[in-house]
Amino acid sequence: MPSEWYETGVRHVWRPYCQMKTARPPLEITRTEGSHIELVDGRRLVDGVASWWTACHGYNHPHIAAAVTTQLARAPHVMFGGLAHEPAYRLARRLAALLPGDLDHVFFAESGSVAVEIAMKMAVQYWINTGRSGKTKFVSFLGGYHGDTLATMSVCDPDEGMHSLFKGVMAEQHVLPLPVDEDSEAALDRFLARHHAEIAAMLVEPLVQGAGGMRMFAPEVLQRLRRLADAHGVLLIFDEIFTGFGRTGAMFAMQQGDVVPDIVTLSKALTGGTLPLSAAIARSHVFEAFWSDDPGAALMHGPTYMANPLACAAANASLDLFQTGAWRFQVAQLAAQMRSELEPCRDMRGVVDVRVMGAIGVVELDRIVDSTAMSERFAEEGVWIRPFGKIVYLTPAFTIGPDELSALTGAIVRVLG
Repeated sequence: MPSEWYETGVRHVWRPYCQMKTARPPLEITRTEGSHIELVDGRRLVDGVASWWTACHGYNHPHIAAAVTTQLARAPHVMFGGLAHEPAYRLARRLAALLPGDLDHVFFAESGSVAVEIAMKMAVQYWINTGRSGKTKFVSFLGGYHGDTLATMSVCDPDEGMHSLFKGVMAEQHVLPLPVDEDSEAALDRFLARHHAEIAAMLVEPLVQGAGGMRMFAPEVLQRLRRLADAHGVLLIFDEIFTGFGRTGAMFAMQQGDVVPDIVTLSKALTGGTLPLSAAIARSHVFEAFWSDDPGAALMHGPTYMANPLACAAANASLDLFQTGAWRFQVAQLAAQMRSELEPCRDMRGVVDVRVMGAIGVVELDRIVDSTAMSERFAEEGVWIRPFGKIVYLTPAFTIGPDELSALTGAIVRVLG
């Protein structure tokens, strides 16, 4: 029997990523704890996706909760235009210290898509401010996904993404194959040689293309992109919204390739899955193009809730937890267990591939699945797993216990078998 709040609210809520007329009702939740989601009907599901990859320390972590509660009593929000507050300034300093190279200049926003839009805007204006106003296009890569806002839709894979309806409305960008080998590197080299005068930046998700299909590639690809960006005078943007904060086994995926982009975007696990927050972080040479006596050279952007003090307090508390270093062991253990326990899927009918990187486990199928129906089947097994496209995947909290992880992998084996 649906809850009163569901029955009275359902006709007013516009749900994400579904045709609401035909979609099954969502599962009603009452609370979260650790790696569990508790439903109104009393069931307790092990969460295998950490709420779209955000809750890396598990739900309701007491250290993060205490930091948010303390900040709530001081200042839940204050505009960032003309005012400053300690949580944001401390967070910016800590992020700059964690990131490699001179990624030192932090622009805060509220969502990952907006952070990518800001990075794109920075890249175009960088060239305008340095006297190269014709560089307004972007190169992104097949299999990539960078968000659902208008500019980010234009740099997503046009076939794998969900945005083909908007062709003709979005700006036309160059979506090309990743340079995964010498031949594809040479092809990208030739393309940039012809078009570099119009290219502001190349944009890529390092090591794992998340929502485009959990496609994984070698760190050498990042090194190729850095070489080509430098050779042809274009900026390099890394979208670490999914891969940042330990998910691939390094604090940031770029560190596995020993590559520093010109701009990086962060979100999702930034606050440990507690509050919305994102950032576009630039190297010094990018920032310096905006540092001017000319008011027109400023970046005229400012989300209303940018640098929200509650979110920044949560992010600082999350970084405290990362600072202990326990996450490295946790992620290594998760990777080993997922490799072992998902391997039986490899020989199943309809399975194309099984792959693991850090705290990401993927079973790729030869067909597109009914995400809602399969999620409900998993819920019957006592777990929350939400497939998309041809992908059944796990991105659990780093703090999940071995038995809880086995519940997830076992459910995948049973449901797919």
